[in-house]
Amino acid sequence: MTEARIYLVDDNDGFRESTAWLLETAGFEVQAYASGPAFLQAYAGERHGGAAPCIVSDIRMPLMSGLQLQEELRRRGIVLPLVFVTAHGDVPLAVEAMRKGAANFLEKPFSDEALIDAIRAAIANARNHAGSEAGDDRLARLSPRERQVMDLVVASKPNKIIADVLGISVKTVELHRSNMMNKLGVRSLPELMKVALGHG
Repeated sequence: MTEARIYLVDDNDGFRESTAWLLETAGFEVQAYASGPAFLQAYAGERHGGAAPCIVSDIRMPLMSGLQLQEELRRRGIVLPLVFVTAHGDVPLAVEAMRKGAANFLEKPFSDEALIDAIRAAIANARNHAGSEAGDDRLARLSPRERQVMDLVVASKPNKIIADVLGISVKTVELHRSNMMNKLGVRSLPELMKVALGHG
């Protein structure tokens, strides 16, 4: 059974081909597109259902940037977990993308495992937010801000990036993080991951 359907959007042919091969080898179904408009055109005519979907997109592309693609998806009411891949200089753009709801961003170069883990976490988080797998009452105890902090911690973001995404201080992040861990009754990141992704 296919683990999930990945829509891969990147204008770099070599990166697109190698990443599609990597994800297919890991058990994902992959549909690759060289631009945001190409993806949107194909997606508009697709029958939905089956494997859980996730978009993996570059941020800086000609025709339509990753941020413009994100904005267009929102305008059309298309809600899909979105993982951005980005060059080092684009980290501020990636932070902006997470403020607007992206699930994660990975700085190139990244390991195969980092990409696969980010995709799985993004899909599991989307399911939890939709309520289909949210069987853990502990998550309901979190304030909206604590939930945001949890999502970013699960996305493997350090406190400084979390602070940038949420527009708060690192000290405030640490406070929310501590409160969130206490409410969930977890003491370590692996324990938190299990609860957040519905396996705890």
